[in-house]
Amino acid sequence: MGSWCRTGATLVLGAGVGAAVCRLLSLRGREELEEGAGVLHRVPVLPVPSVLASELTVSPGASVAVMKYGFPSLANIKTRESYVTSYDPRTRTASWVIERLNPASLSGSSNRKNCDFRADDSVHLFHRSTNDDYRGSGFDRGHLAAAANHKWSQKAMDDTFYLSNVAPQNPHLNQNTWNNLEKLCRSLTKRYLNVYVCTGPLYLPRQEADGKLYVRYQVIGQNHVAVPTHFFKVLILEQANGRGVELRSYVLPNEPIDEKVPLERFLVPIETIERASGLLFVSNIMKRTSSLQAVTDRPTTLPRIHQ
Repeated sequence: MGSWCRTGATLVLGAGVGAAVCRLLSLRGREELEEGAGVLHRVPVLPVPSVLASELTVSPGASVAVMKYGFPSLANIKTRESYVTSYDPRTRTASWVIERLNPASLSGSSNRKNCDFRADDSVHLFHRSTNDDYRGSGFDRGHLAAAANHKWSQKAMDDTFYLSNVAPQNPHLNQNTWNNLEKLCRSLTKRYLNVYVCTGPLYLPRQEADGKLYVRYQVIGQNHVAVPTHFFKVLILEQANGRGVELRSYVLPNEPIDEKVPLERFLVPIETIERASGLLFVSNIMKRTSSLQAVTDRPTTLPRIHQ
């Protein structure tokens, strides 16, 4: 694995990379939240657009359940059988995808061998990616909402193969560390009532030879599909018996990662992702619970892709 370069200080004030030993930060009560967390937590829960009402279904991992903690943003929202997504036509990938996991959603006879990656016909022809964009690019079609998360319905699993639910991902990352993170999400359903997973790409700046910070990323194919520099996952973990919510947030560079590096190495404070992506999570979550525990570590810097 190549060395990681460090981003500039302007990227993520207070950013942190989790280490092997994590600490729990407990936020209890609205008053304590308002005093200690600042303006991020005073934003109201994002409303559900009325246009979605007719699209909702009630099933183990359906979109009606996914909406419980609100949306990180409201642009170009689409609902599927198994997840809700916000699509970015500029990058030809999703800004975020939210899904709900529990033992019921992970059980069933669905088989990914019956699924094929396909262009999303609900996206304008000029704004969508195709399989040809990925062919010969050197990148995998990396799922955001993972297929294995939705065995409860063949249709639900099929929906994860829309190209609007994938992004160009380094093959080594996709097949190893990222796959391990997806497995971790599924394993957490044994300990928590529900596991809400929000996944998306990041395009982070790097410091170049002139000392300035630039956001640069590769594009692939005729449709210029953006290759993320990083990926994030935000896990909202509902504890049993109404004991509150635990929050875990990860950022991984879109490059090969030594398999010996533990996933805890990529834990970051949720504010890191909010600042880097322009999305909001905590303000929505705190409208649904008075007890939030965030698994994180002391602020350092984000992992960087090497140049």
